[in-house]
Amino acid sequence: MTTTLTVGYIGLGLMGKSMARNICKAGFPLVVHNRSRAAVDELVAEGAKAAYTPAEVAAQSDFIFTNLPDSPDVYQVVLGVNGIIEGAHPGSIFVDNSTIKPAVTREIARALAEKNVLSLDAPVSGGDIGARNATLTIMVGGPAEALERVMPVFQAMGKSITHVGDAGAGQIAKAANQIMVAAQMVAMGELLIFAKKAGADPQKVIEAIRGGAAQCWTLDVKPPRLFSGNREPGFKAYMQAKDLAIVMETARQYGIPLPSAAVDAQLYNAMLEMEMAGSDNSAVIGVLEALAGVRLLD
Repeated sequence: MTTTLTVGYIGLGLMGKSMARNICKAGFPLVVHNRSRAAVDELVAEGAKAAYTPAEVAAQSDFIFTNLPDSPDVYQVVLGVNGIIEGAHPGSIFVDNSTIKPAVTREIARALAEKNVLSLDAPVSGGDIGARNATLTIMVGGPAEALERVMPVFQAMGKSITHVGDAGAGQIAKAANQIMVAAQMVAMGELLIFAKKAGADPQKVIEAIRGGAAQCWTLDVKPPRLFSGNREPGFKAYMQAKDLAIVMETARQYGIPLPSAAVDAQLYNAMLEMEMAGSDNSAVIGVLEALAGVRLLD
């Protein structure tokens, strides 16, 4: 595919770099920016163009994407000094692939609308594997006409693109997704430790239950990594903890009881205290190992 529409991508971390690479492979002229230059240099070698500020990215791009760690980062990159708002031109579209607070998403969308720039909140699910393979699930909030224009870019990044609703709706869907992801990771850790300490082979237990009602992506993908001793990140624990903090803050804002998610949030915060922040989110089993006094691989 060849197009004259230029895409800017800011935030080339574990997932962002792969997502930007797939956009470039799809034939879109690509402008990239990142705090650390190694990822920029890598993509420039593959055909992208480097920029040195978010404003510079925006000035050269029709669609400006961000993929950043947290709400304050997105706010600063979009609305701060040398931010996207300083370089964006009327008719351009801002797309945020980060997972941030719905309230911040809506504030940014309002500010950009005053400059005649449309906004889409488009957080993703699927981890580093989905980012590399362009099989991400993308949850989109914002104007339908903006989504229609950006859809070819989304199709270069993911396989499931759903328009959830107005500004912030994509972030609400992602928060809901993270409730389920955390619940599955914790439940998997619990059942593995339960099997281990009660005297059954955890690998055989997984084999026995994976084809029944317990079947899910988590049981299909994560146990082989844990059984091999691999707790390196596909999705880092500190990001899961951050996402659950967004869940709990939004729940408090709307008076929503989330008892299970509250416990899961505590377990992921315990991972941070136990110096497992950079481990995979499935490594929450480490907290359960400590509580149970047994290790999966002993």
